[in-house]
Amino acid sequence: MTASVKLLGVQMDGQTRCAHYHQLRDVIALRHFCCDTYYPCHQCHAELAGHPAQVWPASRFDEPAVLCGVCGTELSVNEYRGAASCPHCQALFNPGCSAHAHLYFEF
Repeated sequence: MTASVKLLGVQMDGQTRCAHYHQLRDVIALRHFCCDTYYPCHQCHAELAGHPAQVWPASRFDEPAVLCGVCGTELSVNEYRGAASCPHCQALFNPGCSAHAHLYFEF
């Protein structure tokens, strides 16, 4: 993980699992466009940020916006959307996260 990454979460473990999502595959954090900060989930952002969330704009889907909590690799939205696991460390991602994609990414 780069030193410039801002990462916050509620009861977050060392692999970005939080109080709301803490299954084995819940190992990503999402960079919120509104505050340039990674959060494990939308509920963590709602509890900690102090402002409404803004989705990541489609025009910027090629920029880093997803963080692998296992190895710290930053992925673009385009890279993440096509991956079942981290391309760097092969940690499996939770396929159920796609149900919440509209809370993070503009479509």
